[in-house]
Amino acid sequence: MATPAKVIGYLPQDTPPFGKMVLLGFQHVLTMFPATVLCAILMKFDVSTVLAVTGFGTVVALLGSKLAIKNYIPLYYGSSFSYIGAALAVIFAIEPTVGAVASKETIAIVQVGFIATGVINILIGLLIRATGGKASLDKILPPIVTGSVACVIGIGLGFAALQMATGAFFNPDYTQYTANLRVDTIGIFEKAFALKWLAASMITLLSAILFSVYLQGKGFIGMLPILLAAIVGYLVSIPLGLVDFSGIGTTAFLTVPQLTFPNFGSPYTLTVIVGIGIMAIATIPESTAHLYQISLYVDHLATEMGREKLGFSKLIGLNLMLDGLNDLINGLFGSTAGTNYGENNSLMVITRNYSGTVLITAGVIAMILGFIGPVKDAIYSVPTAVNGGLAIYLFGVIGMQGIALMIAEKVDLYDPGQLALGALILIVGIGGYIGYNGNLPIPLLTKVFPSGWPAIATAAFMGIIINLIFTIFKAPKIRATDVLG
Repeated sequence: MATPAKVIGYLPQDTPPFGKMVLLGFQHVLTMFPATVLCAILMKFDVSTVLAVTGFGTVVALLGSKLAIKNYIPLYYGSSFSYIGAALAVIFAIEPTVGAVASKETIAIVQVGFIATGVINILIGLLIRATGGKASLDKILPPIVTGSVACVIGIGLGFAALQMATGAFFNPDYTQYTANLRVDTIGIFEKAFALKWLAASMITLLSAILFSVYLQGKGFIGMLPILLAAIVGYLVSIPLGLVDFSGIGTTAFLTVPQLTFPNFGSPYTLTVIVGIGIMAIATIPESTAHLYQISLYVDHLATEMGREKLGFSKLIGLNLMLDGLNDLINGLFGSTAGTNYGENNSLMVITRNYSGTVLITAGVIAMILGFIGPVKDAIYSVPTAVNGGLAIYLFGVIGMQGIALMIAEKVDLYDPGQLALGALILIVGIGGYIGYNGNLPIPLLTKVFPSGWPAIATAAFMGIIINLIFTIFKAPKIRATDVLG
């Protein structure tokens, strides 16, 4: 009788040998690195700080799950694109001429909003634990609301992505083009510069798309389409004269991340609490979906290994509480709010490695990278054109994921109530964000919203209120056969 083949893999409670643990941890860092760093750059936060603090937040969340259930929920936590629009609206309102990194004073104000997202996640997690699972979550935030908000976040950021990709408003030597946005009025120098900038961004965009499509299923390299596209864009930008090497080597090898602490005494405090805090509703369904995904594969591996299933899918409330704990860490020390990462989930599925200690090792490695100066110098030398090309793709994917969520949850867009919710959120959110620079000119509660009501947050809040009305006052359900006879 043949001996059964040995099943290779690590469950969350398993710890690989030290050497393998370090290599596997570094692989996790490579996987989360592109999105987390790009989020930091786009939100005008210090990259070293974001790397170090998100790594620390990951470690804290994993230890929190170990304390709660005597095991690790195997998830890596990084920055989320869902918060970019709301954060930038606040940053530009406070600091209109912000450079590569916002001032410490501005970041301290934005941190209050990130703390609010943590509190919201924890409260909703507690509510779900008390009332019982996904059904209670859907009553508060049905898929039509969360899916539409995700669409608004992605599509609303489209103009910002195109600005970066074309050079508009992002280069001091590009003044005539940025002032007019009229190609027919710019001179020869500006036109040549514009074409170089556009070429770099479009090559980066095309690379990201092709790598994402044609490298899928090709092993570890298939997990790095954004990083590979960034490298291609960077190399192309060098002969085009878009890479500024003057900053490389100016930072000491060992440096201390720019830790800042939240400022609760600002006139913008209530604005950021509402405007940024409410964006947690976009990451809640994303985080829950990641939990379901990882639970399915962990249990499958456990079955293959003849070991007990862990059933993480039942821990929706705890998972959101850990997300909230991670956001509290970010908000307290000057990093960007985030969520657990689907790309790291995919990496674990490919490698069959769900070890919690490996993920803790990855968090520690990220923290160490935050203290290495040349890493920050190299990141800041990446041209805005390259980030713009990546942003077009990534922001578009956020919008498409909102549509995918509604499809997966079988949202009935023939139902007038569901249709109304989606329509309201899309128009108020996208129209307000693009047309009014992120803030709706509503002359109410001006002390809370001195720059206007945050468009995306307002759209989300309106959707929640209308859904609450539909929940309390049930509308009649009419089938097509009832109308047609």
